[in-house]
Amino acid sequence: MGYKEVYSAWQADPDKFWMDAAEKIDWDTKPSKALFDGNAPFYEWFSDGLVNTCWNAVDRHVEEGRGDQIAIMHESPITHSTKGITYKELQTRVASLAGALKMRGVEKGDRVIIYMPMIPEALEAMLACSRIGAIHSVVFGGFAAHELAVRIDDCTPKAIIAASCGLEPNRVVHYKPLLDEAIELAEHKPEFCVIFQREQEVAKLIEGRDFSWHGFQYGVKPAECVPVEGNHPAYILYTSGTTGQPKGVVRHTGGHLVALQWTMKNIYNIEAGDRFWAASDVGWVVGHSYICYGPLIAGATTVVFEGKPIGTPHPGVFWRVIQNNRIKSFFTAPTALRAIKREDPNGEWIKRYALHDLQALFLAGERADPDTVEWAQKHLGVPVVDHWWQTETGWAIAANPIGIEELPTKIGSPSVPMPGYDVQVLDEGGHPVEAGTLGAIAIKLPLPPGTLPTLWNAEDRFKKSYLEHFPGYYETGDAGYKDEDGYLYIMARTDDVINVAGHRLSTGGMEEVLAGHPDVAECAVIGVADELKGQAPMGFLCLNAGCNRPHAEIVKECVARVRDQIGPVAAFKLATVVDRLPKTRSGKILRGTMVKIADGQDWKMPATIDDPAILDEITEALKGLGYPRS
Repeated sequence: MGYKEVYSAWQADPDKFWMDAAEKIDWDTKPSKALFDGNAPFYEWFSDGLVNTCWNAVDRHVEEGRGDQIAIMHESPITHSTKGITYKELQTRVASLAGALKMRGVEKGDRVIIYMPMIPEALEAMLACSRIGAIHSVVFGGFAAHELAVRIDDCTPKAIIAASCGLEPNRVVHYKPLLDEAIELAEHKPEFCVIFQREQEVAKLIEGRDFSWHGFQYGVKPAECVPVEGNHPAYILYTSGTTGQPKGVVRHTGGHLVALQWTMKNIYNIEAGDRFWAASDVGWVVGHSYICYGPLIAGATTVVFEGKPIGTPHPGVFWRVIQNNRIKSFFTAPTALRAIKREDPNGEWIKRYALHDLQALFLAGERADPDTVEWAQKHLGVPVVDHWWQTETGWAIAANPIGIEELPTKIGSPSVPMPGYDVQVLDEGGHPVEAGTLGAIAIKLPLPPGTLPTLWNAEDRFKKSYLEHFPGYYETGDAGYKDEDGYLYIMARTDDVINVAGHRLSTGGMEEVLAGHPDVAECAVIGVADELKGQAPMGFLCLNAGCNRPHAEIVKECVARVRDQIGPVAAFKLATVVDRLPKTRSGKILRGTMVKIADGQDWKMPATIDDPAILDEITEALKGLGYPRS
């Protein structure tokens, strides 16, 4: 069956389609049906089934005789080490950690925060939680103490699992002091912490609260897999909210398993025994879906990579990892490719490595610009698949499903909607627009298995954020259009969440940090086009009357504040002092117009502007920062 037949089969009988897909999962009790819609718009999938994620990702492959196959390959060009862990070894390690958590009172439904770098132990911690029905929440290791504290207070974990440090090319990132500060800042206190001590930095443990990774597990009884309901939360993953308050995306167990199993074969063309690599981080949704769970559920080998696309040690490191691990499907962000392309425009490093096992390169995280896609196609000689999805969906909304049928590529488009997604382009009134017309991209409810059923402890916010604007639809927050062939084009965000190197970050959150500076009266943050990172944040600061400190000093302090409170991941380096901000008469800051001026795009004077002269002042301030770039 080709793509059109598969998509039509889903449209004709969604319940049958997903029940057939569920046959690929080991259930303790099979679900009676796929969709549970009794509490719409809070839809659930496979709710009355009983299942365990860890069993499906680890134990069943051992039972099926593939225990000696490598499950996780760790590649760290920073520590110059390579290490493989078989499915049998992974089963032993995960059961031991799960047993220790259980012995300390962690039970089904308890939350556990994981704050770790790109090491196999991060995946083991996730799997250990799923083994006993605990709900994990992975927080990206680069996040500052304040951000971690907010998440501690929101999901109230019984325990936190962390590492002593993370490693960057030229520095050690001290995780433990950040963790200690976060616990001090948070109102909720975890009962205990487990710290994996890395040889690059041994952290000081707090007696009575902190345990070392190995000591914690000494002499414990390994835990068996605990079956949970299909609608039991597998994890909470925080994504930026426009208010600066993060949103806890919930992922239910049954739908998560079925959807990821389906995608591995049908989108990525990966089956048991194949080798897959997603160059992302466990702290992001790609790391959840396609470093940890997806490849392991499929019985493939997954790569955990601790390094950068360039500088660890050179722009050929990705190709070396692909060669040495004989990777079949590779997944990265366009920003990583742009960094490599900038250092190696002629693809000289690519020629040094034998990439004959590579069948396709997948891109996601932000819009893949045509230049970068063409460069990759030319030098790699394989299909380059741009596909589009979100933290909220957990897997691709639109893709070129090479495991079903390799469709013609259209550069600039993530191709076509996947089964489960009825994607519509709507005008402001919620009416579908014609092909080629720009509009808001929305998905007809219900969303498919594996997508968010709600937000953690925030049902009203879930409805307000995603469902209210277009009744009967999930609002993606992206704008774009469909062409005559049904191919989708994603053009822009419709809110003020910006995309820095594939990481969605809230400008509202950054504004809150800047506004906390004692000399700043008012501020705005916009996302400006950046050749390397896709977008970069830029801050405009209005100072308190009578402040006569040097502007450069205040800007430097503001940059440091954002780095300290949100983390280096924000890449906040550009800021300038202005007298005032352009606003509508009702007081809304005209961020969209500021973005157009900064990016050198055509713009119209907004009809609602309070004082048009302010835009001349903004234009001059942007020139001082070197914008628009010629």
